[in-house]
Amino acid sequence: MTANEDQEMELEALRSIYEGDECFKEISPVSFQFRVGNLEDTKAFILDISWPDRYPETAPQISLDAFFNNRISAETKQLILSKLEQQVEANLGSAMMYTLFEWAKENQEELMENHRPVVTTVTTPSVAKKREKKEQLTKAQKRRMINKTDHKGELPRGWNWVDVIKLSKTGGKDDD
Repeated sequence: MTANEDQEMELEALRSIYEGDECFKEISPVSFQFRVGNLEDTKAFILDISWPDRYPETAPQISLDAFFNNRISAETKQLILSKLEQQVEANLGSAMMYTLFEWAKENQEELMENHRPVVTTVTTPSVAKKREKKEQLTKAQKRRMINKTDHKGELPRGWNWVDVIKLSKTGGKDDD
C-alpha cells in the first residue's frame, strides 16, 4: 500500500469515527484539530496535527500553537509534545491518529498536572473621545429644508399645527 492510500483509508476512518464530534475538526484532508477536554475545562487543549507527504512512515507534525492554548505555559506545552512524540515513535508506520487522540484524552490529567493558567493582561488602547458625526444630508434634502424655512433658517409659525377641520372629519370623540 502506498502512503496516499494509507492516508485516504485513515482519513475515511477518522471521518466515520468522529462524525458529529465537536472535539474533532478537519481543516484539510491532511490537517486536523482535536480538542482534549471540554471548552469550560481549564485543563483543555487543542492539538493541531498535519500529515507530511510520507505519513504514516514519517511522523505527523504536532503543534499546540492554537489561540485556545495561549493560557498554557511553554513548559506544559513542551511536556505534552514530548509525550505525544513518544506515542508517535511507538506507532510509526501504522495509522496512529485515533490512537494519539484517544491517548491524549485518557492522559489529559497527567499531561496537564503541572498546568497553571498563564494570565495575560490584555492592554486596550484608551478609548478616544468619539466626535459626534453630523448627519449628512443630500442636496435634495438640503433644498427641501431651505424651502420650508424662512430667510433666518426658522420654520414658519404653525408648521406643525394640526388641521382641526380634518380632525373633526376623520373622527374625534363621539358625542352620544
